[in-house]
Amino acid sequence: MEDRKLSNLELGRITPEEYILQPDSGIVVILDNIRSAHNVGSIFRSADAFGVDKIWLCGICACPPSAEIHKSALGAENSVPWEYSSDTLSVLDNLKTDGYTVLSVEQTQKALELQDFAPAKCGRYALVFGNEVDGVQQSVVNASDGALVIPQFGTKHSLNVSVSAGLVLWHLTAFRLTGENKANTSQSAD
Repeated sequence: MEDRKLSNLELGRITPEEYILQPDSGIVVILDNIRSAHNVGSIFRSADAFGVDKIWLCGICACPPSAEIHKSALGAENSVPWEYSSDTLSVLDNLKTDGYTVLSVEQTQKALELQDFAPAKCGRYALVFGNEVDGVQQSVVNASDGALVIPQFGTKHSLNVSVSAGLVLWHLTAFRLTGENKANTSQSAD
């Protein structure tokens, strides 16, 4: 099979200015104490790819401008709006007041497996991702409306936070594009 790669021009990518003018996706990302600038940059890049409305950088979190963030974000730190807050819990409180369902991506006793999560088509979600060593703070998990877990079948107990963010963002985007969850449409985090 012969298949030609598309050129950058054929991909029809939008500019950072056009990104900001897109309709809201209803998805924001909260990074809870993620120290690695490379992980933060990778999450910016995935957030841009999936049309995230905003990233909250909280606590001890790498922030732009940063050469390390730019290296992995490839400029996405200039298209995805972001804001810093020293306190993750205050961000959660404000987002809940604004009508967001806050979901920590964490291994908890009651976490819903990602493939079983059926987001509401017009729902607003704030996804919390935790740091590379301890994950999402317990106080933040407690303040969340629920938790999502990515099933794993190997010997390791976790994925890199930037990989986790990409998987969860893809799931929400794919579900909204198709309007169905082939795994299980009977459960929802709403």
